[in-house]
Amino acid sequence: MRTWWSVSAAAMAIACASGGSAVAADRNAAPASTAEAKASTLTLKRVFGSPDLAGPQPQSLRLSPDGTLLTSVRNRADERQRYDLWALDTTTGAERMLVDSKKLGSGAELSEAAKMQRERDRSLTGKTGVLQYDWSPDGQSLLVPIDGELFLAGRDGQARKLEGTKGALNPTISPRGRYIAFVRDQNLQVAPLGHGAAKAITTGGGDTVHWGEAEFVAQEEMDRRTGYWWSPDERYIAVERFDDAPVHVATRASIGASGTRIYQQRYPAAGTPNALVDLYVMKPDGSGRVKVDLGADPDIYLARVDWTPDGAALLVQRENRAQTRLDMLRVDPATGKSSVMFTEQSGAKSWINLTDAYRVMRDGSILWRSERDGYGHLWLWRAGAWQQLTSGPWVVTGLVAVDEGAGKAYFLANKDDVLEQQLYALDLKTRAVTRLTERGWWNSATADGTGTRFIVTRSNPQQPAQTYLADAAGKRVAWINENRVAGDHPYAPFMAAHRPTEFGTIKVTDGTPLYWQMITPKLEKGRRYPVFFQHYGGPHSQTVMRNWNGALAQYLVSQGWIFFQLDNRGSINRGKAFEDTIYHAMGTVEVEDQKAGADYLKTLPFVAPDRIATYGWSYGGYMSVKMLEKTPGVYAAAVAGAPVTDWQLYDTHYTERYMGDPRQVPEAYAASGAVGDAPKISDPLLLIHGMADDNVFLDNSTKLAAELQKTATPFEMMMYPGQTHRVGGPRISEHLWTTILDFLNREVKNKPAGATPAAK
Repeated sequence: MRTWWSVSAAAMAIACASGGSAVAADRNAAPASTAEAKASTLTLKRVFGSPDLAGPQPQSLRLSPDGTLLTSVRNRADERQRYDLWALDTTTGAERMLVDSKKLGSGAELSEAAKMQRERDRSLTGKTGVLQYDWSPDGQSLLVPIDGELFLAGRDGQARKLEGTKGALNPTISPRGRYIAFVRDQNLQVAPLGHGAAKAITTGGGDTVHWGEAEFVAQEEMDRRTGYWWSPDERYIAVERFDDAPVHVATRASIGASGTRIYQQRYPAAGTPNALVDLYVMKPDGSGRVKVDLGADPDIYLARVDWTPDGAALLVQRENRAQTRLDMLRVDPATGKSSVMFTEQSGAKSWINLTDAYRVMRDGSILWRSERDGYGHLWLWRAGAWQQLTSGPWVVTGLVAVDEGAGKAYFLANKDDVLEQQLYALDLKTRAVTRLTERGWWNSATADGTGTRFIVTRSNPQQPAQTYLADAAGKRVAWINENRVAGDHPYAPFMAAHRPTEFGTIKVTDGTPLYWQMITPKLEKGRRYPVFFQHYGGPHSQTVMRNWNGALAQYLVSQGWIFFQLDNRGSINRGKAFEDTIYHAMGTVEVEDQKAGADYLKTLPFVAPDRIATYGWSYGGYMSVKMLEKTPGVYAAAVAGAPVTDWQLYDTHYTERYMGDPRQVPEAYAASGAVGDAPKISDPLLLIHGMADDNVFLDNSTKLAAELQKTATPFEMMMYPGQTHRVGGPRISEHLWTTILDFLNREVKNKPAGATPAAK
């Protein structure tokens, strides 16, 4: 599960400050640019219009194999949801559109399988055009999917359609560039690169059987989006086969504006069977197939699959159903026989968090992120022995690159400040850690194979995302996208009125500090302001950080709201003990911590204590409902978007990780549910849901609505035909937020003093 419709631009970090006092901003400070009186006025139409107010935002940035071209996909100024492929010459700085999605695309509707995959990968939802691409190893061509078909583009931008690729899923170029592979009709297809027809190298795909794809929970919850893996020498392909036959069939209605489609969707709800997953190794023509020994227990998760650098062995991460044990298997590709290299075991009342922060070294050792000391740190496994490389009360958030020759590893972490994600270099011999990026920013980074060049993207509350090229020491070599808010930048007319972001902490009953952020209007002496209190509250998400909050938060502030959010216990990047507080106890400590935030707000002399509105989407929507049920009278009103109201309706891998199996701990699920206590709601509630949601089914909201109606409990509701878990798009986003703010203005901001909710 991931948050949708956060007011912030991202939700991937924690905040940090000290004391309980505000830091890092002056509430009444004048903006640094031109006089505020000259600022243009933000509107919802402009917030969601084109061009994007955050400025140009290149994505999927990659250097060509020879380093002479930097490619990226970039959205259009006149159509912010459409992306094209661009190339920048790294020697001259000249850039050009390499592939025009409008010229090559057919505009055809994607297959249902492709739509489902995009829904699983939130970064692609609602977008069109060129969203992904793959460089050939020789750097002479790129494989570009557009509208469900594949194109091969040259460095000069000339592109031709590859016949027989309609409906292709997960296309790739093989490591040495001899083949392309993709999934179609639930079988894996392979073709020679540039010529020749594709051939299905698997058979039997169809109905409930899939080859080369990732099963639902792998895509939705495990961040694994593929089901096949080439060996580095192209001798083999490891291919997943899964069978959905045991999976519960959920009847899901996709209600649109012009009709309703009924889907019999295989959905593995908590406590029900998962797909049967097998792994095979075969040659590129499908011959020589062997089955990988994944162990005697079929009820496991295929978490990750990798090859050793020399292609001699396949490495498979096998996770048990309870997600308390993770085994690293070494597999002989010729026979499929496996052995356990090492095991990660969770602590009591805890679970294993999957990671992509690992690297197989040339000597067979593995650089590996583990939480075995209570924090996510880098360890080295070699010949059965472990060596800890980083330590301390901070968290490694990603592994970027390894330069084995120089003995360096490069990683992302919050070592200096939990408000900030920085890029660091680790000396593998001395274990010395050096920060390579500038304080005051939230950074992400990618690198070439050995970490000699980095592409760094950063933002802070005053500056939308910027991207630059850096050397191995972190020094900026050149801007890729400076994105300075000046001149004709889309946000420049609004920068004069841009309000600063403050950060601070409060302590809860056990002494744990919680980090918050706040944006206020320019305060007038003696005036008290309503609060738009946004929350998410769920695991594996953070909302408070030094990054760009986006224009929507500034719009709310311009309308007289104080914008506030707080990260409760249970969120990430604070260590395992902080996260484990929600074990078998969703809807408890998160509600308590958010109430602590509301109590803090009510102590501030500029806050109207009876006008605190709360808003959340997905897990945050669930939280909105639980907060009204468990802490009545604390919030003046709540908005619940796409909430889970019964955790037995949500999927296995996410829900059982935190809540356990409902067949074993039914009492935990009963306590966490939001339907049974619905009659306790006495504060105004707006319930919102997309009517084609295939992730958090509409049943969650209709089940809650039925209970509210049955008990004559007042509430309001807005449904969006044809919309999925992400409700948005041209004009839809504007309508959504107009609906939310009309409700909150009526029930909170503009409500006459002394007014109370209608009696039940």
